[in-house]
Amino acid sequence: MTDPALHIDELRAASDLLNLDDEFTDAERAVRDTVREFVDRRIRPGIARWFDDAVFPIELVPELAELGLLGMHLEGFGCAGRSAVEYGLAMQELEAGDSGIRTFVSVQGSLAMTAISKHGSDEQKQRWLPAMARGEAIGCFALTEPTAGSDPTKMATVARREGGEWVIDGAKRWIGLASIADVAVVWARTEEGVRGFLVPTGAPGFTARPIAQKLSMRASIQCDIELAGVRVPEDAVLPGAIGLRGPFSCLNEARYGIAWGAVGAARDSYEQALAYALERTQFGRPLAGFQLTQRKLVDAALEIQKAQLLALRLGRLKDAGKLEPHMISAAKLNNTRAAIEIAREARTMLGGNGITLEYSPLRHANNLESVRTYEGTDEVHTLILGQHLTGIAAFRG
Repeated sequence: MTDPALHIDELRAASDLLNLDDEFTDAERAVRDTVREFVDRRIRPGIARWFDDAVFPIELVPELAELGLLGMHLEGFGCAGRSAVEYGLAMQELEAGDSGIRTFVSVQGSLAMTAISKHGSDEQKQRWLPAMARGEAIGCFALTEPTAGSDPTKMATVARREGGEWVIDGAKRWIGLASIADVAVVWARTEEGVRGFLVPTGAPGFTARPIAQKLSMRASIQCDIELAGVRVPEDAVLPGAIGLRGPFSCLNEARYGIAWGAVGAARDSYEQALAYALERTQFGRPLAGFQLTQRKLVDAALEIQKAQLLALRLGRLKDAGKLEPHMISAAKLNNTRAAIEIAREARTMLGGNGITLEYSPLRHANNLESVRTYEGTDEVHTLILGQHLTGIAAFRG
C-alpha cells in the first residue's frame, strides 16, 4: 500500500506520466519553483479566509512586483522581459494558489500594461510602465460593457473631442481592479473608430463600484464603471491603436496566460484529491485503493498532462514569434474546459468535506466558471476555431 504520508514532490513526480518536467529549461524551472514557493508561503495560508470574506489581498501587490511578475513578459521600462514560457509557468503556479491572484497579474500585466506597451507613446510608457511594474500604480482594462460582452462591436461608450480635450461617456462592467486602480485603459467609440484612452481614476465623472455577492472569484475585484462626462487631455489617447484590433491584441495576451493558469488550478485540485484519497480510509482501505477512485485520478492526470503539453506548445510558438490567434483559442477553450471538469471530479473524491474551504477543488471550480467565461466564452472560442476550419464566420450576421 502506498505510504499516505508520501511527500507532495513525490506525488508530483509520479503524476508526471510523460516526464514533461524534462521539457523545461533550468531557467524556466527556476521561475516556476520561485513562484510555487511564494504561493505555498503567502497565498495558501490565507486564501480560504480571503475567499470567504470576499477580500482581495492587496498587501501581496508589492511582493508580486518584487518577484518581477507585473508585466513580466514586457521589455524595457522596468519590466522583467521574461520569455513566454516563463510567464506561462508563473501564471500556472499563481492559479494553483487561486484564480483571483493570477487574474490580478493578468489584468495588470497582460491587459493594462500590454495596452500601454503595445499602443502607447514613449511618454505614456515612461509615465506608467515603471510604476506599474513596481506595483506602485495599478491599472485596469475597461472594454466589456453591460450590453456588450462577447460582441464589442456593439460598444456604446463614446469619446468626442471638445476643444483640446476628449470627453468620454458610457458604462463598463466586469472590469477587474477598477476600484483600486490608478489608471483605466478605457476603450470608446470615436469618429475615427474605437480608441483607447488612459483615464486617471480620480478624474471627475469616473466612478468604479465593486460587484458584490459573487459566487466566483471572491478573492478578486470586478467592478461596474460609470463614465459621465469624463474629460482627459488630447494626449490621453493611445496613438498606436485604432479599431478593435487594439484591445484584441491585449486580450490574446491574457488568453495565453489563462491557458497556463487553468493547468495550475486543475493540478492543485487533483493533488488535493490524491493526497486525501491516500489518507482517507473507508471500508478498511484508503479511498485510493478503490477502482473507481483510481479511474478518476488517472483521467485527471491524463488531462493535466495533455493540457500542459498544449500550454507548452503555445509558449514555444509564442517565443518563436509563430503564435496565431486561433491557436490561443484552442488552448484557452481546451484547458479551461478540462480544468473545471477536473476540479469538479476532484471534489467528489473529497465527499462532504469537499464543500468546505479547507480544500481547494470546489473553490477552483467556482473560480473557473469565471475563467471559462472571461476573455472569450467557450462559445466564442469554438466559433473562432470554426471560422479557422471552415472560413465561415458563423457568429456574424
